[in-house]
Amino acid sequence: MAHVDIHAVIFDMDGVLIDSEPAWQQAEIKVFNSLGLGLTLAEVESTTGLRIDQVVEYWYQRRPWPNYQNAVTANAIVEEVVSLIQHHGQAMDGVINTLEWCKQHGFKIGLATSSPQLIIDAVLKKLQINDYFNAITSAELLTRGKPHPEVYLNCAQALHIAPENCLAIEDSFNGLIAARAASMQTVAIPAAQFATQTKWVVAHHQLNNMSQLPELICQYD
Repeated sequence: MAHVDIHAVIFDMDGVLIDSEPAWQQAEIKVFNSLGLGLTLAEVESTTGLRIDQVVEYWYQRRPWPNYQNAVTANAIVEEVVSLIQHHGQAMDGVINTLEWCKQHGFKIGLATSSPQLIIDAVLKKLQINDYFNAITSAELLTRGKPHPEVYLNCAQALHIAPENCLAIEDSFNGLIAARAASMQTVAIPAAQFATQTKWVVAHHQLNNMSQLPELICQYD
């Protein structure tokens, strides 16, 4: 492994800290199919990692529906996701222990997500992990969401750590592209059913679960 000093660990949220991807998928299927799109689970999975307004625009370009109002559709999906998180949200395996380990070992901890603030607040409250983060950035109000690197660059800046000294943890291909474009070291922890896909070679490392992360970080020392 080439020597790189890691001073900060920046986590994506959905699918990394919380098992919320099923909530997003369920919400998108419910809302989009109420508009008559007839989307399948596989189709919904294809937009994982994109900001919700980008997802709405993506499907409108491919299967347009009448009375298109991006914000109305996006907000309906977000409200459904928040409800599902509040009732069913659970941390991914190893998350709490890993956050505690990073804190104890002096790493700055960041959150860089495509999700809107409503969902960030719901997740942090549900998992009770707000106090671990030194910086939280969302792509919600940015001109471009992931795979554009801006949300990661903003997080590094807020942490006062150079991007090349940050390790980004992602579960989506779009997120990995964003972190790579920000010149960060990257770790992919994809969902088990996608773990054998060849696209994860774009990450510097691939892990099976969060519990393996401390050992990997130690290899950078």
